[in-house]
Amino acid sequence: MAYVDKRPLEARVVRVAFAASFLFLGLGGVGGLIQALHRTGYFRFITEVTDGNYYTVLTSHGVFMVLFFTIFFLVGTFTWALTRSLDRDLNNPRVTKYWITSMSVGAFLTSAAVIGGFFNAVPLEANVLYTMYAPLKAHPLYYIGLTLFVTGTWVAGYDWISTYLRWRSDNPDRRIPLMAFMVLTTALMWYITTIGIAAEVLLFLIPWSLGLVNEVNPTLTRTLFWYFGHAVVYFWLIPAYLLWYAVLPKLSGGRLFSDPLARVVFVLFLVLSVPVGIHHQYLDPGIPEGFKFVAMTNTMFLLLPSLLTAFTVVASIEHGGRQRGGKGYLGWLRTLPWGNPAFSGMALAGLMFAAGGFSGMINAGMNINYLVHNTFWVPGHFHLTVGTASALTFMAGAYWLVPQLTGKRLVAKRIAAVQPFIWFVGMTFMSNAMHRAGLFGMPRRTAEPMYESFSYDPALGTVGGVNGQVALGGVLLTVSLAAFLYVMVRTWFGGDRVDSPVDSELPPALSGPEHSPRVLDNLKLWVGIAVLLVVLAYAVPIGSIAADGIYSGSETAPVSVLVDAAKVAVGGVAEGAAEVLT
Repeated sequence: MAYVDKRPLEARVVRVAFAASFLFLGLGGVGGLIQALHRTGYFRFITEVTDGNYYTVLTSHGVFMVLFFTIFFLVGTFTWALTRSLDRDLNNPRVTKYWITSMSVGAFLTSAAVIGGFFNAVPLEANVLYTMYAPLKAHPLYYIGLTLFVTGTWVAGYDWISTYLRWRSDNPDRRIPLMAFMVLTTALMWYITTIGIAAEVLLFLIPWSLGLVNEVNPTLTRTLFWYFGHAVVYFWLIPAYLLWYAVLPKLSGGRLFSDPLARVVFVLFLVLSVPVGIHHQYLDPGIPEGFKFVAMTNTMFLLLPSLLTAFTVVASIEHGGRQRGGKGYLGWLRTLPWGNPAFSGMALAGLMFAAGGFSGMINAGMNINYLVHNTFWVPGHFHLTVGTASALTFMAGAYWLVPQLTGKRLVAKRIAAVQPFIWFVGMTFMSNAMHRAGLFGMPRRTAEPMYESFSYDPALGTVGGVNGQVALGGVLLTVSLAAFLYVMVRTWFGGDRVDSPVDSELPPALSGPEHSPRVLDNLKLWVGIAVLLVVLAYAVPIGSIAADGIYSGSETAPVSVLVDAAKVAVGGVAEGAAEVLT
């Protein structure tokens, strides 16, 4: 029986989330192609945009790809994972409909602010990139839409946690199923993470954009954003981790190597993801150097869950290869199902993520970061992690999940089989060129940098050669993206309906939850440790920044007025939520 037949409401919600995710993937991909061709000077007659419009395109690429595409896919995957692993429906259908509606409306409003500014159709402007902090200011609609979107994710977390609590009351002695454990730890991490962005948007950016205050403290808004801004990277990556742990071993023909190690990884994400954001602010004045060092140390600790994941997932795949008859040290690699796009996409994404981890260590180190921070190196790293580890895994996961959600057989399998390899090759060209360009000083976030004026090591290659690789990579990625969307649309609307479109059974781990200490399931303990580390990492820096004034400029509205406004806003949200819950 397909998932769509067993849980029709949840299947509809997951389909809506996936449809929104793929829509924003397509829109964001168009923005990415325009950037690749505009910055490099290739095919300018196709992408003739002004410098001002370029930053609107850059904003749309960032917001659509790294916020809406990723998080819509996450809530869809988590809804599927939780209900499947607990073997029950979500707790309250009205709550479920509320959060998917809130997210959809919020994404629409934010998108209207971004796209409307590009076409000058309405008096909107949102050229603030996805990294929203002062002194760049967007139209209030941009921030209001994001507030609704994030509020929807909060309610989704409540929906998942309340469903788990109901399951727990019926199963007081059972260990939390692994996929449910991943969902719960991520939701709890998300609540801690979004405190920063909620405070920034509600107390500063919305009042500022509405004219209630003349100026805000740029360092404070930047710090609040990066409190959220690095942890959200793990929020994007965790659905990929879930698929690597739960689905990839099955696709390889084997079983997960260790359930306990997987739980340790997600506990580490919950505890360590948030108190690292200051490593994005090594070059910022106003933050004590000692706390920058603390952020660097915490970031290095985050290598541990990645290394544990590499060991566990590779061991699981090797088990599958050997179950298929693979022999020798590496002979098992040849037996793996590389023609299955769900497997090859996840495996290639994991390989690319390893490369992104090495460049991430450069970003984390204070002294080396000074050299590459404002260069093209950073987008190169970002496209290896979120742009491939997450994006390619999500596309691969869709090849396995969408048939279950629609009850239809995957179509255009030959196109699907080559799509992950095209993405891998395209990203290899583009990210490699971005890293190299960063090493000889090419800046990021600029529409028209004068590349010829930069000095660089000739051994790294010519600027023209680097630009050519970026343009080629962007075109290949667009071709791969178009192929993926073609397969999804054909399957969704034209595939043959079957009772069991894929073998959806997930085998148990070689080492199960009974081999792990029960303390891993003590989520209250880990949340307490996570909050303590956040206080230690951020209390003094934020306090010292706020001591200089949280608002600046003459005629600034008193804090009490803004606090009262915040209370009214929160009260309105609470009343609306109460109506839904009752």
